[in-house]
Amino acid sequence: MENQKLVIQKNQDFELKDIFDCGQCFRWNKENDESYTGVIKNGVLNVKCDDKNIYFRGTLNEDIQKIVQEYFDLNRDYTKIKNQLSKIDEYMETSITYGSGIRILNQDLWETIISFIISANNNIPRIKGIIERLSQKYGTKITFENNDYYLFPTPEQLETVTVAEFRGIGLGFRDIRLFETTHMILNNEIDLNELHKMDTKSAREQLLKLSGVGPKVADCILLFSTLKRFDIFPIDVWVRRVMNDLYIKNPDEKRVSQKLINQIAFDKFGELAGIAQQYLFYWKREN
Repeated sequence: MENQKLVIQKNQDFELKDIFDCGQCFRWNKENDESYTGVIKNGVLNVKCDDKNIYFRGTLNEDIQKIVQEYFDLNRDYTKIKNQLSKIDEYMETSITYGSGIRILNQDLWETIISFIISANNNIPRIKGIIERLSQKYGTKITFENNDYYLFPTPEQLETVTVAEFRGIGLGFRDIRLFETTHMILNNEIDLNELHKMDTKSAREQLLKLSGVGPKVADCILLFSTLKRFDIFPIDVWVRRVMNDLYIKNPDEKRVSQKLINQIAFDKFGELAGIAQQYLFYWKREN
C-alpha cells in the first residue's frame, strides 16, 4: 500500500453526492470538508471537488490513475448517454438534470454480491453498519491519514466463519445466505471470473444460483459491479413507484407487475435501461 495523489479536471458528469448517494455503494462516507472517503478493493480513497478540479488521495495497492480511471468509469462518455436518454421524454430529461453527476461505479464483483445480499429488505444505514462490522472483524486493516479502515473480506477470509458468527454481526436471516454463497464461491460452484465473459442473460442465470440472490439483487450486481451491464433494470419499491407514476398510472402500484415494468423500460430505454433506472430512482427517492 502506498500513499498517492491525483488531480483531474472537473466536468459536468461527476458530482460526489450524485455518485455516492444514489444507492449503488455502501462504503463511502461524507467528511466535514464535503469530501467523501471510501474503502474499495484497492485500499482507501478520498475524493474532493471544487469548480475546476477533482482531487483524489489515498492509500492504495496500485497506481492511483489506473484505479480512478476504472473505478469511476472515466472512459465512458456520460454526456453522450445523457443526451441520448434526454430525448426519450420530459421525465427522463428532468431526472437527468437532477442527477446529472451520476456515474455508475465499477465495484469489486465479490464485494458487490455480498453487499446486495445484505441489502435485501434492509435500509442503507443498517446495510452500511453490517458491512462495516463484517469488514472490521474479518477484513485487512489499512491506515490512511492516521485513521484505521478495513478492506472488505475475501471469500478466503470468511471461509471459517460460522452461521452463528455471521448472525452475531447483525445479519439476521441473511446469515445463512452469506455462509452458503461464500462456500459456493470457495468451492468453485460459480466462477466469478467467468461471469465477465458471459452475455447478460447467462451471467444473470449464474448469479441467481447464489444463495440470497433473487432477480433484483442479481440485477444490482450486474449493474453496479465490474460486470457493468446497462441492459438490465433493477426494480425496488422506488423504481416501481416512479414507473407507475410516470408511465403506468395504476391506482394500486403494488399490483403493477415486474414484467410490465421491464417491458416498458426496455421498450423505452433499450440497452441503456440500467443507467436510465439510476436517474429515475435517484430523482424519485430524493424528491
